[in-house]
Amino acid sequence: MTWKTLMKMMTEKCCPRNEIRKLEMELWDLKVKGTDLASYTQRYQELALLCGRIFSEESDKIEKYVRGLPDMIHGSVVASKPKTMQEAIEIATELMDKKIRTFAERETASKRKFENTSRNTQNQQQHSNKRQNTGRVYTAASGEKKQYVGSKPLCAKCNYHHDGPCAPKCRNCNKIGHSARDCRSAENTNNANNQRGCDTREILDL
Repeated sequence: MTWKTLMKMMTEKCCPRNEIRKLEMELWDLKVKGTDLASYTQRYQELALLCGRIFSEESDKIEKYVRGLPDMIHGSVVASKPKTMQEAIEIATELMDKKIRTFAERETASKRKFENTSRNTQNQQQHSNKRQNTGRVYTAASGEKKQYVGSKPLCAKCNYHHDGPCAPKCRNCNKIGHSARDCRSAENTNNANNQRGCDTREILDL
């Protein structure tokens, strides 16, 4: 007695026909959920064992298994043309593992890119805030005017603090404390020398 004949006899004896119908319907609608290929393969093999009468050939079992695969690997498994059920399972498992690795790598790269972008944006904001704060400090510092802390009154004429009348300001050197005629600057000395030279020439001419 073959294994197939034994399974058929055990199924007919232990499983009511209406239960077999339910299992056949489940097998017909069975598909991979997400990327959980392992659960799909295990349940498919269990149902195929109990509902063996619907598969007349091994190729029918392979075709139904491949039909339940997700689109991301379905075409590649069909193109591989597996000859046995075990070969179809191995090809599907290898392709699914590759897809999952690719998804994980892309997600990691995307996350890294997002983190780098966020870090660069944060650094730019920090530098911008630092420049703004520096500008505010500089503006505040440069705009400050030192207050006079002495006891001398403010002169309305020269706008300086001093006692007594305002001292004269020289028009030659712009210094306070002497007038232009008393200025000892180089320019004033030259003017005096020129004046003396002119007087000497006038005396000689006479």
